[in-house]
Amino acid sequence: MARKLEGKIAVITGGSAGIGLGAAKHFVEEGAQVFITGRRQSELDKAVAEIGRNVTAIQADAAKLDDIDRIYEVVKAKAGRIDILFANAGFYEFGTFGEITEEHFDKTFNTNVRGLLFTVQKVLPLLSRGSSVILTGSIASIKGYPSFSVYDATKAAIRSFARGWIVDLKGRDIRINVLSPGHTETPGLSVLADETVRNAMKANVPLGRMGTPEDLAKAAVFLASDDSSYITGIELFVDGGVAQF
Repeated sequence: MARKLEGKIAVITGGSAGIGLGAAKHFVEEGAQVFITGRRQSELDKAVAEIGRNVTAIQADAAKLDDIDRIYEVVKAKAGRIDILFANAGFYEFGTFGEITEEHFDKTFNTNVRGLLFTVQKVLPLLSRGSSVILTGSIASIKGYPSFSVYDATKAAIRSFARGWIVDLKGRDIRINVLSPGHTETPGLSVLADETVRNAMKANVPLGRMGTPEDLAKAAVFLASDDSSYITGIELFVDGGVAQF
């Protein structure tokens, strides 16, 4: 059976762990040449070893514009074009309303909104016709969570970007969609929530389990491939139904 991403060039920001790493594995399995980015070289090295083939790691902070430029310089030199961009790099931490600091606001918006905007804008000259851009959103784009209002707002902004950009890029044959995870077992969630909290989260999911990076990766392959060739501007929830009530 033909692989869905055969010969495609893909860039995944925040690709060294969690959802990004899961997507990188599946993209490679489906035939893509993948470039992953991340801030920590040690984590990138582990990811490359885990993926095993057809992957190049680029140490970069997706919140820094100079780093974004360097990512695309490397990809242009090695591959010449980009067919798939998965803008997945993100940041979250608690920030209780009434106690929110400038540092918390700036750090969250600089990575999740400012960094994502320039990650996509700067890739435009390299995107091939028929290319796919996937933005990592969240169920937080439509739901409110305690002490998470700044993060929630960044994900609502990402959803809005997709709506605006598909109009701005009309005629370019570039698709832009948002992939919004629900409660997903990632290293980041383990740091944020202990086992008791995670069990409570799982009990609230209609499908009765937490999501996995593989669940999100399968959906990312769909949005990256020609299977979704007439789909653009959507927010695809991969959440076990938790955002729908």
